[in-house]
Amino acid sequence: MRRCRRTDDSIVIRNQRLQPRLPDSYPSAMEEMLDIVNELDEVIGQQTRNEVHRHGHKHRATHIILTNSARQVFVQLRSMSKDTNPGLWDTSAAGHVDAGESYLDCAARELAEELGVTLAPDALFEVGRLPPTSQNGFEFVRIYCASSDDPITLEPNEIDDGRWVSPEALDRWLAESPADFAATFADIWHNTRAAVLGWHHDGSLSDQ
Repeated sequence: MRRCRRTDDSIVIRNQRLQPRLPDSYPSAMEEMLDIVNELDEVIGQQTRNEVHRHGHKHRATHIILTNSARQVFVQLRSMSKDTNPGLWDTSAAGHVDAGESYLDCAARELAEELGVTLAPDALFEVGRLPPTSQNGFEFVRIYCASSDDPITLEPNEIDDGRWVSPEALDRWLAESPADFAATFADIWHNTRAAVLGWHHDGSLSDQ
């Protein structure tokens, strides 16, 4: 369930949980497997997520910036149980590319899993890339933009809160309170803002 309240130029979405949230460290029946890649983003092996992070192997991830017909951007508040950037605001959805999975398929999957928004992969448009660095956990990152007015259903194990915000309000928020955001958010937003604002609700790009 979720409750929404409207503020000046944003909509805040909160989770109402019916069961406890499990921490990231909770053992699962099948550990997440990731591709290990070299400096050219070529697959050279596979390992579990924990081992990839523990050894600092280069791997792949996606970030998705979701917009709506009002030209607002959705941002999520990362769960306090996350092992990186807990309790900080981030892109609409994000996640590791699973072993054998494409960047694009990963982006579509993360939108569905984290926000309950189901879109075909060809409804997402790549707007930027980031190289692997110590700041982003040695991830090759591809950034996608998509647009939808579908209802948002937050995944409670991943996200504590979410809101729709105008690009201008997001600019002010980021300038005034940069510590509110995940480590890579500023780079992602500044490098993709123009492309995101050129995104039409019908899935095309503006000529301007």
